[in-house]
Amino acid sequence: MKNNAYIRGLGYYVPERILTNADLERMVDTSDEWITTRTGIKERHIAAPGEATSDLALHAATAALADAGMEADALTHILLYTLTPDYYCPPAACLLEEKLGIRGKFAQDVNAACSGFLYGLETARAIVALHPEAKVLLCAAEVLTSRTNWADRATCVLFGDGAGAMVITGEPGPDQAHIVDARIHSDGSLGHLLTVKGGGSAAPLKLGDTVDETFFVQMAGQEVFKNAVRSMVGVCEEVLEASGVTTADIDLLVPHQANLRIIDAVAKKLSIPEGQCVITIDRYGNSSASSVGIALAEAKSTGRILPGAKVLLVAFGGGFTWGASLLQF
Repeated sequence: MKNNAYIRGLGYYVPERILTNADLERMVDTSDEWITTRTGIKERHIAAPGEATSDLALHAATAALADAGMEADALTHILLYTLTPDYYCPPAACLLEEKLGIRGKFAQDVNAACSGFLYGLETARAIVALHPEAKVLLCAAEVLTSRTNWADRATCVLFGDGAGAMVITGEPGPDQAHIVDARIHSDGSLGHLLTVKGGGSAAPLKLGDTVDETFFVQMAGQEVFKNAVRSMVGVCEEVLEASGVTTADIDLLVPHQANLRIIDAVAKKLSIPEGQCVITIDRYGNSSASSVGIALAEAKSTGRILPGAKVLLVAFGGGFTWGASLLQF
């Protein structure tokens, strides 16, 4: 089967409100020094009251469509990767479709936690392989602060909200990328190390119940760190070997923005220089599924990705899920 999948447009969006480390110092027992040295985060963007995941996705999708020079009605598929949909039902992808002013498309929500953008990229590539005429809108969007426990000093400092989007087709566009290859993995036996359980069918809420800590993000930080580094390095090596390239050929690494220490460890083990690694965590925090899409779109819009560049994407998230993809611009 031919591998003719191309990124025709990129876009991203972060909400206007900024929550700084100084703001958090007034909310919980923490400090700017503690947050910065342990995570690399200085500030994060927070959705406004009433601003839902589909609203963030709409902004990013509109930017990606404009970059692709395409009208929304030309789309055939809408994929929205998120662990914080607007509702259980209707799907946020259908709400996004309506907000784009179109109907009758394939529209689907999928949850692969923080690896969502990489999972979505592989899914879009498969759709285009099956339907070469397809025009796929991939969005990864999160209002993760809606599932953040602001009394938990270990996790509340980490998360921000945002959306990344791309348009994938079977035909190349000017100055856009060929999706060379990808590798995607998961390990459900480790899922208990990073959870958002409350409200699911295994932990349902009844009328009159109040939410407890399980409704929010909970994680075993040290175990997540070790598995993230090992898995991200391993899957990058898989993709590079399968594509016949080495890390010396990579112009830019775009990793999931979970923790600056994780990013630094991955880049060091892959022998990728610090200057060739895209870092947005200091300004946006961990925006889960959207973080790779935001970082990639911002890097492209600011001129960090030049024609001919080889760009390696990698992510790791709850599930556990992880994956990597090689792009040729």
